[in-house]
Amino acid sequence: MARRLSEVARRVGVSEATVSRVLNSKPGVSDATRKAVLTAVDVLGYERPTQLRGSSSRLVGLVLPELQNPIFPALAEVAGGALVQLGFTPVLCTRTAGGLTEAEYVSMLLDQHVCGVIFCGGLNAQEYDSLAQRGVPVVLLNAAVSQPATGPRSTGQKAPGFPQVSTDDATAVEQAHAHLTALGHTRIGLLVGPSDHGPSRRKADAFARLTARLSPHVREHLVGHALFSFEGGQAAAVELLKEQVTGLICGSDILALGAIRAARRAGLAVPEDLSVVGYDDSAFMNYTNPPLTTLRQPIEAMSRAAVTLLANQIGGVPTSAGELLHEPELVVRNSTAPPAGRRRMRPVPSTALGA
Repeated sequence: MARRLSEVARRVGVSEATVSRVLNSKPGVSDATRKAVLTAVDVLGYERPTQLRGSSSRLVGLVLPELQNPIFPALAEVAGGALVQLGFTPVLCTRTAGGLTEAEYVSMLLDQHVCGVIFCGGLNAQEYDSLAQRGVPVVLLNAAVSQPATGPRSTGQKAPGFPQVSTDDATAVEQAHAHLTALGHTRIGLLVGPSDHGPSRRKADAFARLTARLSPHVREHLVGHALFSFEGGQAAAVELLKEQVTGLICGSDILALGAIRAARRAGLAVPEDLSVVGYDDSAFMNYTNPPLTTLRQPIEAMSRAAVTLLANQIGGVPTSAGELLHEPELVVRNSTAPPAGRRRMRPVPSTALGA
């Protein structure tokens, strides 16, 4: 007990006596100090006294599927900053190999009495139902729910009454496809994440509709699925290059960079032989070789919208359970150009991009 009082007091910058008064529900402590002490107790992983367990903390969980993709740290940075401005303490949870799953993080966060959770990853429908039954405010930020939906503009996702903030994946594919078509490409492929990943699924659905309407002579949809990694993009792009695509729309910038390496390893030049469009506009995409044409996600607007929706729920403000779709922006750089025909296959030096 003495060690706990000391650690909490040191973290908050108050005396151990003040911490003791808060934990024993004694008067003489300001509301701000009381909240700071309870937040420190939660952050340090200590269990609140029984009489305080029903009190809502100011902790908010930020659950990310990974940190290797630059888009997720960017989301966390903006959302975390917005939460701090509103007086909340963000708790970052990210899945790692051999580490906790999203579901296990949820259990841990609930044990810490978080007042809300923002998901950038995904759970299955049963796990989301469990959260809904607990009454925890939740917002899904570009999150995937592994339960299909239907409809011509379906998001491929279904959540039990939680607000969602997402990039309009269908519009993104349409913008990229229109850009490549305007350049003269007729053999266009799509490279996205796993087939059970919600955002990837709706990109593939949009691409299938475009192909059926604009390129009926192309019977196969030329869609490749890969793990969201540089190596995954390279491996899937190798198969699409066998189909003689001249333009490639990718579901992330990381996948796009993997596709560029695959093209160079096959003796093709980018953009002369293969035009590549990424997705996210991650940091440094303007400095790759060549600078990457990509679809920019409105990270600032989306993250702040997610925080606002969560804060409204926490404050008891009625919140719609619908999905806010944010339109991406096509950023044209040097990885796309009119098709110039395939060049003779030639060996690629090991110093090629990403080697």
